[in-house]
Amino acid sequence: MKRVSLALTLALAAGLSAQAADAQTLKTVKDRGMLSCGVSQGLPGFSAPDDKGNWTGIDVDVCRAIAAVVLNDPTKIKFVPLSAKDRFTALQSGEIDVLSRNTTWTVSRDTSLGANFTGVTYYDGQGFMVKKSLKVNSALELNSASVCVQTGTTTELNLADYFKANNMKYEVIAFGTIDEAVKAYESGRCDVFTDDSSGLYASRLKLTNPADHVVLPEIISKEPLGPMVRHGDDQWFDVVKWTLFAMVTAEELGITQKNVDEMAKSDKPELKRVLGSDGNLGEQLGLTKDWVVRIVTAVGNYGESFDRNVGTSSPLGISRGLNNLWTKGGLQYAPPIR
Repeated sequence: MKRVSLALTLALAAGLSAQAADAQTLKTVKDRGMLSCGVSQGLPGFSAPDDKGNWTGIDVDVCRAIAAVVLNDPTKIKFVPLSAKDRFTALQSGEIDVLSRNTTWTVSRDTSLGANFTGVTYYDGQGFMVKKSLKVNSALELNSASVCVQTGTTTELNLADYFKANNMKYEVIAFGTIDEAVKAYESGRCDVFTDDSSGLYASRLKLTNPADHVVLPEIISKEPLGPMVRHGDDQWFDVVKWTLFAMVTAEELGITQKNVDEMAKSDKPELKRVLGSDGNLGEQLGLTKDWVVRIVTAVGNYGESFDRNVGTSSPLGISRGLNNLWTKGGLQYAPPIR
């Protein structure tokens, strides 16, 4: 019994030691004074640089919110553009602190990559885009079509499943980057371009004549997109996870960039708790009491970020749909901050 007890004690100590060794990301980011954030190589609405190198998008806003809450400065970020193939290696190796790059949450990725998904920034689904001149109205009319796709994504498997399930033939033409796939599609090397529906709307903006192309109505998969962090650092996992939850909670409570300072003066118990004038919830995360104020001041609430980057008033013109708050028929729901 003594030997068993000793073995358990040693195993527990070893586990705690390993956990302590891994739980360094928050300290590393603070000491470095800079957040390293993995993003796409240019997907409008999600993560894309302008001609001056300024990054914008929903995924970028998540990075800026994290920098604001940890470093009190949403500009202290190194954006690392990554291909679909290289994104996980960059996270595993420590090159980036967080991957915020339109990445689908799946069981295989959640269990085999040494990483954790921290939430869903955008509920998406895979679709198809074709030239209007083809006069195709449904994906079920794509038998024997050639399809351009980006390799190293869930898109390839979904494509195979859909065509097999509907007894249709197709030819895959795969490319290493999304831009290569889009250029090939526009030049006529394939009949169809497939990607997440949001990606199709973003890619259509890059075409010479966007109005000549249509996104078909079928959605053939579930694609919950969200940030990832490395396994073994629960504190950093909590920081990134609750940063996203704070953006959703702020929208639920009507806290915006314009009114956050005024709302912070409220006597309402929930607002006092969320905005840091009551309790120490921020400090429990290793942050400051005004952590939610910092987030909303930097990027706004979730709805503001959505509308600005991909919503109906943006160039992409995407309706909220599944990404609306749960109180408005959508799926966006945050656990309570209390």
